[in-house]
Amino acid sequence: MEPEHHEIVIVGGGFSGIGTTIALTRAGFDDVLVVDDADGPGGVWQWNTYPGVAVDIPSFSYQFSFAQGSQWTRSYAPGHELKAYAERCVDEYGIGGKFRFRTRVASATYADGRWRIETSTGPLTARWMIHAGGPLSQPKLPDIPGLDEFAGPSMHTSRWDHSIALDGKRVGIIGTGATAVQVIPEIAPVVERLTVFQRTPIWCLPKFDFPIPAIGRRALAVVPGAKALSRLASQAYVEATFPVLAHFHRFIPGTNAIEHAARQYLATQVHDAATRDRLTPRYALGCKRPSFHNSYLATFNRSNVDLETGSIEEITATGVRTADGVEHELDVLILATGFKVTDRDALPTYELIGPEGENLADRWDRTHLRSYQGVSTVGFPNYFTVFGPYGYNGASFFTLVENSAAHIVRVLREARRRDARTVEVTAAAQDAYMESVLARRGNQVFADPTCANANSYYFTKNGDVPFRASTTLEATWSSRRFPLSDYVFAP
Repeated sequence: MEPEHHEIVIVGGGFSGIGTTIALTRAGFDDVLVVDDADGPGGVWQWNTYPGVAVDIPSFSYQFSFAQGSQWTRSYAPGHELKAYAERCVDEYGIGGKFRFRTRVASATYADGRWRIETSTGPLTARWMIHAGGPLSQPKLPDIPGLDEFAGPSMHTSRWDHSIALDGKRVGIIGTGATAVQVIPEIAPVVERLTVFQRTPIWCLPKFDFPIPAIGRRALAVVPGAKALSRLASQAYVEATFPVLAHFHRFIPGTNAIEHAARQYLATQVHDAATRDRLTPRYALGCKRPSFHNSYLATFNRSNVDLETGSIEEITATGVRTADGVEHELDVLILATGFKVTDRDALPTYELIGPEGENLADRWDRTHLRSYQGVSTVGFPNYFTVFGPYGYNGASFFTLVENSAAHIVRVLREARRRDARTVEVTAAAQDAYMESVLARRGNQVFADPTCANANSYYFTKNGDVPFRASTTLEATWSSRRFPLSDYVFAP
């Protein structure tokens, strides 16, 4: 029996998959199948339901430019509103029939002009394959002895178990990254005692989070230009706070003033000097993803919250033992240890074998992460990534999705026009792109020597930071204006 065939198979039903499917459908590509192992659309917002989950850039930027919402109840939308937005986009653009959930891809192999894709619900074949998996979907468990020995309930924040009651319990949380910053203030008031195990402190800045009243939402919906103006202001703020500061750090005077302001904010929030010192980062702002929250730091003033900065020796049946020999007895253990971002089994999450029998993970281990605009990779024809290495510049994730989708659509339209069987980026084009991106590394904040103290997931095991060092305007332009001669179209 022949496997089920589709012209295009997209792996990932989050906003990457949704945006790419909409772009392809608009361009006249109808035979598209989207597979995802979740229960519904939304990706990170389908999986992450922990207390306090919310977007960490303004809602007006965290949306598609062609589907700007007026329903946000806050300037930084809570997670359930983002999940509802994903479902609404699927419904309004009529693409729901193209999704197949509870389907996990195990491997994909290219041969004879097609990808053969093995999934948990049966094999598929496709002329074109697009990986639309995001970086915040595959939980990363800590490499700590005894992790499986804990006798009480435990969970990773991205797979929150709402059946586990925390009221009156002794709770431990490992990690103080962006997720923990949101969880800790939410659960501290209800638990008996909360022990926070911190490896590396995080820069935390105030969050301009405010409610949007019904009259404001109504104005966004009916006043001409209101959505455009709010989005323009939001985009400018996002651009200034990451892409510009991170990628052009060397040319911007006064960046130390921002760190000074962050320290001043810390001083106003945390009363105890010793605790404040332990919460102070020893690396430049930007080496690691900073966080924005208005009550995280102040939570450490609570009498039932302990900050433990000693290294963890092991997890026992009853708690966590630190290197000083102290065992912290716990009833519940929470892992806020982040996600697999540039790990071998995360980009992509399945084994991908090219026409020469090479595994993409092996290729990237050998040559470091390399791509063309984060979309294509030499040696892997008819395969595209929405969130590939050196494609994301750190601005709104939705800008990346629209840029990558525009790039992919442009290539596939040309392939259709030429009746091409295979498409592959040229080695010269990829080399030129990588040379141009890597030439800017010295200008980035990541070149600061203090970044070695950050334990940042931005850095790969080889010490690379696979961001696209550019402004959003440049990335948007080049995603739509690259020479088609950068690809080989074979009939």
